[in-house]
Amino acid sequence: MKFLLGIIVLSAVIFFHELGHFLLAKASGIVVNEFAFGMGPRILSFEKGGTIYAWRLLPFGGMCAMQGEDEEEDTLPGCFNAAPVWNRIAVVFAGPFFNFVMAFLLSVIVIGAVGTDPALVVEVGEDSPAQEAGLQPGDLILSYEGNGIANGREMYTDMELDGVPLDSVDLIVKRDGEKLKISYAPEVTTRYMLGYYYNQDPDAKAEVTGLVRGYPMEAAGFQPGDILTEVNGVAISSQKELQQYWEEHPIDGSVISVTADRNGERVTAEITPVEDTSAALGFSFNLAREKLSPIGVLKASFGEISYWIHVTVKSLGTLISGQFSVKDMSGPVGVVTAMGDTYEEVKSEGAIVILLTFLNFAILLSANLGIMNLLPLPALDGGRLVFLIIEAILGRPLNRKFENYVHVAGFLLLMLFMVFIMYNDIMKLFA
Repeated sequence: MKFLLGIIVLSAVIFFHELGHFLLAKASGIVVNEFAFGMGPRILSFEKGGTIYAWRLLPFGGMCAMQGEDEEEDTLPGCFNAAPVWNRIAVVFAGPFFNFVMAFLLSVIVIGAVGTDPALVVEVGEDSPAQEAGLQPGDLILSYEGNGIANGREMYTDMELDGVPLDSVDLIVKRDGEKLKISYAPEVTTRYMLGYYYNQDPDAKAEVTGLVRGYPMEAAGFQPGDILTEVNGVAISSQKELQQYWEEHPIDGSVISVTADRNGERVTAEITPVEDTSAALGFSFNLAREKLSPIGVLKASFGEISYWIHVTVKSLGTLISGQFSVKDMSGPVGVVTAMGDTYEEVKSEGAIVILLTFLNFAILLSANLGIMNLLPLPALDGGRLVFLIIEAILGRPLNRKFENYVHVAGFLLLMLFMVFIMYNDIMKLFA
């Protein structure tokens, strides 16, 4: 059941994308040879109005095959290339646009049911730079470091990915209907770090729950799930004992011997802490949801789409900057697995919670698919739009043979990339 629900959600998102292409093609008088759900061999099909409607074996894809779409020269009536260039632009753009429409409609349902999380300032540190700059509890954060903030999750994501700037924090807040700009120099501290996250339960074992990329613990080969058992020869049996050890022996840059248990195997490494400089935001903000009026639901739903677009774009930025690698990405297998794991976590909460959880997944995936398809890469909708926009500007198409070669090469590279991502997803299942 848990994997079936994930496949249904992913399939619905892809189907809605292809539906956008299909409806605009029909409206533009372009002949659609086949409108299919899935990839691979057909398992069910029928023909109506000159179009084959098919269900294909693999549910991770879709197809809206238009007459003459990939032909070098085909200007017969009903062919894709025979349609006016702006019609073709609309047809290609319709797929990603329908993903945004789907994400918006689902956001209305979710936010209408459980509300949203306005980025309200909850508490401001006493005598902190934020308080001295005039920030007050109840202020609604509209912008952080030049980025629009639609909800508390967006504020949290920006802080997690970018951190707090060391020189100046720039905010735009709304207070009593008035927009205010607040800037201040945050408090900066420097300390030595090993770079790991730990179990918060003081009575639990000292488990490594996560690692900071590029920091000493990761470089030394430690992994999430390792149980720390010794530090510099001192036995550690719980998270409380580990905390007591750090309080009595503050990390000062000296080499530290760390021993961990990994599934019964003893792992030991000599680790040199690194100096880390960070800034404190100086205030806390809301992440809890609150119910809204019908108008508020619509406004917050637009904000939800903005939030997911922002997250997707920033995530792509982390890949380019090297903060994360393609190995951290997930394809269809990873996405379905994540949804299956989430189902196991929430199934005891009842059908309504399960439904809202999977609708949230659909919002994320739909907005993500919309953005990814608009990237100006060959074989993607964005790559096709580049050629069409150039044609609209020049008043004539570029060499169609060249364009066809570009898209075919791009498609082959895309398929190889998908195989690589799928392989990584499968390997993660057995890790």
